[in-house]
Amino acid sequence: MLTSYLFPISYAFLLFPVAALLFTLPFLIVQYRRHGYIHKLRGALLYLFLLYLMNALFLVLLPLPASRHNAPPAAAAWVQWVPLRFVLDIARETGVVADRPSTYWHLLKERAFLQAVFNIFLTVPFGMFLRYYFRAGWRACLLASLGLSLFFEVTQVTGLYGYYDYPYRLFDIDDLLLNTTGGLLGFVAAEWLSSRLPRMDKLDDHLDLTGKRVSYTRRGVALTLDWMLLYPFLALFGAFRSPVAYLIAVFLYFIVLPYATNGRTFGKWVVRIRIAGSAPRLRLREIVLRNGPLYLLLGGLHALYISETFRQFPKIVIAFYAIGLFAVDVWVCLHLLTRLFSRSKKPFHDAIGGTTHIIT
Repeated sequence: MLTSYLFPISYAFLLFPVAALLFTLPFLIVQYRRHGYIHKLRGALLYLFLLYLMNALFLVLLPLPASRHNAPPAAAAWVQWVPLRFVLDIARETGVVADRPSTYWHLLKERAFLQAVFNIFLTVPFGMFLRYYFRAGWRACLLASLGLSLFFEVTQVTGLYGYYDYPYRLFDIDDLLLNTTGGLLGFVAAEWLSSRLPRMDKLDDHLDLTGKRVSYTRRGVALTLDWMLLYPFLALFGAFRSPVAYLIAVFLYFIVLPYATNGRTFGKWVVRIRIAGSAPRLRLREIVLRNGPLYLLLGGLHALYISETFRQFPKIVIAFYAIGLFAVDVWVCLHLLTRLFSRSKKPFHDAIGGTTHIIT
């Protein structure tokens, strides 16, 4: 029976890096937006919670049938509606004699007992996370644990919501009771945990965000969001097959918009940062000198290279242009890497514009 548990756990750990990678961008956005920075304990707990949910889901769902066209389950009904049926199963299978304590250890070898224990412990961490991290009350923990268990049971009895021809596991009302009990036990156990770890609602007390440095990770998230928003407009302007369309879109978004909003774009607004100049109000000259070389000049050179108009140039011109553009890209990448590891030096566009980033 232990082997049947190790199989799904190994899959959960194997796929966790992929899930963590997909989880990172939403995690960073929420943390920057809600708290203004990334706290290591908060981040570690959220990734641990993700790993737990993956393990719980895989333990419930795996192994899957070998084919979508699976056989119906060998049972008269696909739903077990009798509460506490597991007690009768344990009594029927047990080799325990009530007046002989030496036989009690037989419970550890009996399927029905181990299955009940598994269903309880499956959601104990869920209740602990709800109370310690999310600061949930017992009613919310009760409903959330019941909801999680119901999700597991419905997913199984519907054959992954119709993906398989027949259910490959039964819907068991006892699983709902035991999983919900486990969540509440975790809620109680979290009281002991809370007394030995920092309170989640006190992590940001006495924090001065104005003194924190804006990391390049945070800038990168903002830039990613900006280009995700801007890309559809660039694709629309791309119908004109001219680099001029790119220059217009970028000028409006990275010059006009930050000037009008005092250093904010959509991405910077989401992660709560802005470009700051030498005065409380960002000057037009500062934003032009900062974003012009980066987005208009450097970006414009790339837009020209991939434009339809550029393809009409002589091949020798295209070749030298590509070599020169590649050299510029290498220099920019190396320059930004050196600034990544040097907090005292600004990247070239901030140095030219006399600007910096601040947390809002």
